[in-house]
Amino acid sequence: MSATSWLTIRQGTAPLLVSIPHTGIDLAGIEGRLVSTWLGQRDCDWWIDKLYDFADDLGATVVHTAISRTVIDVNRDPSGVSLYPGQATTSLCPTDTFDGDPLYQMGDEPTPSEIDERRETYFVPYHAALQSEIDRLRGMHENIVLYDCHSIRSVLPRLFEGTLPVFNLGTNDGKSTDPTLQEKVAGILAATGESWVVNGRFKGGWITRSFGQPGNGVHALQMELSNRGYMREPSEKGSPENWPVPYDPTFAAPIRATLKTILETAIDWAGR
Repeated sequence: MSATSWLTIRQGTAPLLVSIPHTGIDLAGIEGRLVSTWLGQRDCDWWIDKLYDFADDLGATVVHTAISRTVIDVNRDPSGVSLYPGQATTSLCPTDTFDGDPLYQMGDEPTPSEIDERRETYFVPYHAALQSEIDRLRGMHENIVLYDCHSIRSVLPRLFEGTLPVFNLGTNDGKSTDPTLQEKVAGILAATGESWVVNGRFKGGWITRSFGQPGNGVHALQMELSNRGYMREPSEKGSPENWPVPYDPTFAAPIRATLKTILETAIDWAGR
């Protein structure tokens, strides 16, 4: 394992690279500029690192950042261009939450030069780590799978209508992976009896879109889970008193079993 104060890389030898870009709650010293620390951490992909902690035992390589997406979102286009034109989303260095609440006190938003600095300090090393591990694994395997882990609240009117399916698989409309792998994972989702969709509201972020190159043996999947699938999600948008809900391994066990099956299937498919 290699690690800095914020970037962790656990190397395996299976043809699977697991990316965990949004569980970080380290605000990198900007807490005093925010409306509140809680608001700055609310949109974290809570407990996703715990949910997938079996990945090491499968021989997967895991890359994980502890830096909050409020500081910089390493799954956005580094130029700042929206990945979902015409739809509400948050930016590379967001100034508002998923609900549209301001993150910063008035006048304390990041400047263009500060955004550049955050990009060089956090975004570039995270993506360099992914590329380095892709190169290492491709040296061992003809095909590998990059699996990007995410979660989000089930109801977010600013971002999508209604209630999000429990499982949201993104493959950049089929461009980031071989269709047979997409079909295998979709079959697993269908068998759960839970709601699911492929390339619905979430088609894959910058990680999936930039690294997914099936023609070069790199097959990228993004899995966006609705929080209710693995935690007792509040019916409202949450408050400091009830969010985040503590991680409950027993409650999360069913979805965790499905996710393990997906990762095992990805490894078997890549190593075929």
